This record gives sequence, structure tokens and C-alpha cells, in this order.
Amino acid sequence: MATVRGCDIPEALFYDVESNIWARPEADGTVTVGMTSYGCCLAGPLVAFTPRRVGKEIRRGRSCATVESGKWVGPINAPVGGEIVAVNERLLDSPGTINRDPYATGWLLRLRPADWAVESAALLTGAAALTEFEQRMEEDGFDGC
Repeated sequence: MATVRGCDIPEALFYDVESNIWARPEADGTVTVGMTSYGCCLAGPLVAFTPRRVGKEIRRGRSCATVESGKWVGPINAPVGGEIVAVNERLLDSPGTINRDPYATGWLLRLRPADWAVESAALLTGAAALTEFEQRMEEDGFDGC
């Protein structure tokens, strides 16, 4: 796993850097979605997670959930469009799990993408994602996780 300014950024994931969201295609054709460690640092300790309902169709860039910290409330924008097929129910009672383990037990939801091949082309992965996160952190004056 790579790090940028102390924030973990797994190189194998796909990122919407602007929204601080990651996506991981699964073997069953679904896509798991979560917040980046950088996004978690910016938000602070999360106190609420409110996902859209299973079965809801979401367009790329539209809110599929809302998270709340003591200083911020904001949307989680879908990295690709599709149908929500699962939400991480444990986060309803323990949203801080997102901060503690954003890439494993803190995943947010799973989508059945409408067109992964086309929409994933807008996401970054590997070295390109790391470079973009570094640039964004520099522009934001972010000291590190």
C-alpha cells in the first residue's frame, strides 16, 4: 500500500480524487465503494452514516450516501452509476469504523454498475492516483494524515 503525506492510498483501487472516494471491482461484477483515508482525515471523526436504500439506482457523481462528523456533513458521490445492492449495515451503529479502517471493514456500499468499462475510465488508479492526490493535498495545504 502506498502512502501520500501519511495517508494510505492502495494502488490497486480506482479513485475519484475530487470526491475522495474509492471503488473496487469484485469478482461477482459488483463494485465496492468507500471513502479514502485522506477524505476521512479532512472530515474528522465520523458520527453518522446514512446510505441510500438497497435497490436505488444512482447516477455517477450523484449522492449514494451521506456522512457526518462533528464539523462537516457531506455526500458520498457514486464513482460510477448503478444500482445499490448492499450497504455496510455495521456503519449505521459504528460510523467511526470508516475512519479506523476505510479500505476494509469501513467500506460503505456495493453497486451493480450500469457500465463499469465506460465509467471507470474517468477514475484514477496506481501512480496516476498517487500523483493526483499529492497535487490535491499540496493545493489544499494539507499537512498529512
